[in-house]
Formats: sequence, structure tokens, C-alpha cells
Amino acid sequence: MQETQPPSRLPPRPRNRGIYLLPNLFTTGGLFAGFYAIIAASQGRFDDACIAVFVAAVLDGVDGRVARLTHTQSEFGVQYDSLADLISFGLAPALVMYHWALSTMKFDSVTAGKVGWIAAFLYAACAALRLARFNSQVAVVDKRWFIGLASPAAAGLMASFVWTAHELGYTGEQLRYPALVLTVVAAVLMVSGLRYFSFKSGPRNDRVPFLAIMLAVAAVVAIAIDPPSVLLAASALYALSGPMSWLYRRVRRGGGRGGEDGPRP
Repeated sequence: MQETQPPSRLPPRPRNRGIYLLPNLFTTGGLFAGFYAIIAASQGRFDDACIAVFVAAVLDGVDGRVARLTHTQSEFGVQYDSLADLISFGLAPALVMYHWALSTMKFDSVTAGKVGWIAAFLYAACAALRLARFNSQVAVVDKRWFIGLASPAAAGLMASFVWTAHELGYTGEQLRYPALVLTVVAAVLMVSGLRYFSFKSGPRNDRVPFLAIMLAVAAVVAIAIDPPSVLLAASALYALSGPMSWLYRRVRRGGGRGGEDGPRP
């Protein structure tokens, strides 16, 4: 009886290095929202511009999770997402703030007008530096923390400030100097060495505490009642969490050293 030989195993075919459609579709949507925010701000429709920035932030949070769930991560997607973030969370918030408030500083003096557009450029440049630093350190930093304020959070702070003030009836000219301070502070926080919680260290299974669900529902209800004010409060608290955490650690370390160096009974 002739013995059959097992079929020879062929080497696996190399995987096609194509562009995955689904995650990059969400990235493109975020890029479109950021571009739309720039156009809307240039036309004086600041509420639409601010909403578009938050839409871009939502889509930015979705595209990475979709890529991980569908196992469609790629180096192209990482670079494309970073470039889209520069438009949506760097240029768009800077230009929204400039068209709303910083451009009116030229009515004070020529020098003040230059300060206004330089502050807008500073924000955009710091967003670019923040994204470049994040990409270069993504493999070596603790994923539980962001080093510096994340660009979507900074964009949310800028957009929610404009949105809230616009809804309350304030003009950019009336709040041009608070807008200037906020723009510079947000820019500096992005490139600072302060730690911010990344919310990436959640439970490893599908179960979450019941309290977390109730807090999520309460947040959704609050945003539905008064979106600009609630988003401004949340963005401001998150932006302040980095300096406050740094100050708390400094006080604790100082207190510990003082206790060790103080006189013994």
C-alpha cells in the first residue's frame, strides 16, 4: 500500500500593506471637522466652529479604538492621525480664538495686534511640538499619564471658552485680554512636563463599577442641559489637574523632608 505524503506547507503570503478604510475614515471625519471649524470661524459662526472642534475630538477618540478592536493599526494610520490632530486641535482652535478675540487687539495698537496673532501662532506651534513629542515618546512613557496637556483637551478648553462667552452674549473684543491669557496658558501647558491622567488604565474586562455608569449618565445629562458651560468647567478642571497635582506632590515631599530634618524629641 502506497503511503501518502503530507502536503507541503507553503510559506505564508506577505500581508498586503494597504490602507485600512474604517479607522482612517474616522480620522478623515475629524480632519473635516477641524477644517470646517476654521471656515466657520472666518465667517463669524463661532458656535458652529466650536461644536466642530468637539466633533473632531470625539472622532479622534473613536478612530484609535476602532483600529485596536478591528486589528487594523498601521504606521500610516498613526502618522495620518497626528497630521489630522495638528489641523483639528492646533490650527483650528488657534484660528477660532484669533477670529473671535485676538484679531480685535489691533484696535488697541499696532503692537497689541501683533501680540494677538503671535499668541495664536504660539498655540499652533506648541500643539505641533506636543504631537511630535508624543509620537517620539509613545513607546517609552507610562500610558497612564500624558506628559503635558493633550492637544484635544487644550482645544476643548479654547473652544468651550469661546462657545460659552458667545452664548452669554460677550463679544471677543470685550474678552480679548482673558482670551490672550487663556491662549498662552493652554499653549504652555501642552509643552510642559506636567502629568495628566490619560484615562487609559481602566478595567481590563468589560465590567465597570455601577458608580461609573451613574457618573457617565449624569455627565451626559449635564452636557445636554448646558453644553458650553459644562464642557468649559470639565476642560478647565482637567487643565488645572496637572498643576494642582504637581503642587500637591511638591508640598508632600517638602513636608516629608521637613519632618525628617526637624528637631527630634
